[in-house]
Amino acid sequence: MRVLVTGGAGFIGSHVVEALAARGHEPVVFDRRVDIDDDVREGRAVARALSGVDAVCHQAALVGLGKGFDDAARYVSHNDFGTAVLLAAMAEAGVRRLVLAGSMVVYGEGRYLCERHGTVRPGPRAQGDLDAGRFEPGCPRCGADLSPGLVAEDAPVDPRNVYATTKLTQEHLAASWARATGGSAVSLRYHNVYGARMPRDTPYAGVASFFRSALARGESPRVFEDGRQRRDFVHVRDVARANVAALESDSPPSGVLTVYNTGSGQPHTVGEMARALADAHGGPQPVVTGEYRLGDVRHVTADSSRLRAELGWKPEVAFAEGMTEFARAELREDATR
Repeated sequence: MRVLVTGGAGFIGSHVVEALAARGHEPVVFDRRVDIDDDVREGRAVARALSGVDAVCHQAALVGLGKGFDDAARYVSHNDFGTAVLLAAMAEAGVRRLVLAGSMVVYGEGRYLCERHGTVRPGPRAQGDLDAGRFEPGCPRCGADLSPGLVAEDAPVDPRNVYATTKLTQEHLAASWARATGGSAVSLRYHNVYGARMPRDTPYAGVASFFRSALARGESPRVFEDGRQRRDFVHVRDVARANVAALESDSPPSGVLTVYNTGSGQPHTVGEMARALADAHGGPQPVVTGEYRLGDVRHVTADSSRLRAELGWKPEVAFAEGMTEFARAELREDATR
């Protein structure tokens, strides 16, 4: 299969390219790092790249929370307008298979249980609570303590920041494209992806990159809130294999968007991850700061059983193994996926 990989020279995209080649496919890299004209917002460049292509693996995106709302137009331009241009070109070229790099951020907060009211959906945390160090959301009905759980693909979406909104918009565009063309579209909602070639020293990268960059500078990783926020850290090679599984699968139906959570299935706290990374690197040890970022959620961890059941995928890189490797892994200098 000849597969166009947008963002194919970036963090996740470069691993997808390697995984495709290892399976005997022909990946075609479309990335501004390789050619300045390779911009998904440029219709003519995309049309040329689609020549002879059987499928598209769309990884190109600006990632992370950004520096503030001033970044909104840039995020929408790259992530949403770029996706619309790509999908329009695919419709014109007759390319009918798409795998999209989705994100767990579309859910907002994860799944919570209240002993009295069952499954509940807390709203955004109040700034006053965060200032006071009250990081755990309470039950929106009675204020009681909640127990976090795994969020499944049928959970309501509730994007809490610009980046999350653009990722959800990408899915809506892909669903519209699939309905209009009869194409097959899959969105892999990545959890916290980490591994070699992550961008370094940038406000746009994920928490794993923040910590790894600090350690490379000889500094302690700075852990926000109290470090007890739960995430699912999934290795980039496992994410790349999930993309290949989605491209090779015969099960995704035509005319609709199929969504799969893509995580390790083993939640860890941010503090645990910082300590594991610091230990593997040889220090210094992390510092819990109590700081916070508006737009961050407290707990969100994936139920990835659907991906395992329907596509036969399962993660292979365990948390301890992955952190040991990542502690010495190469980082990259740019901020895009």
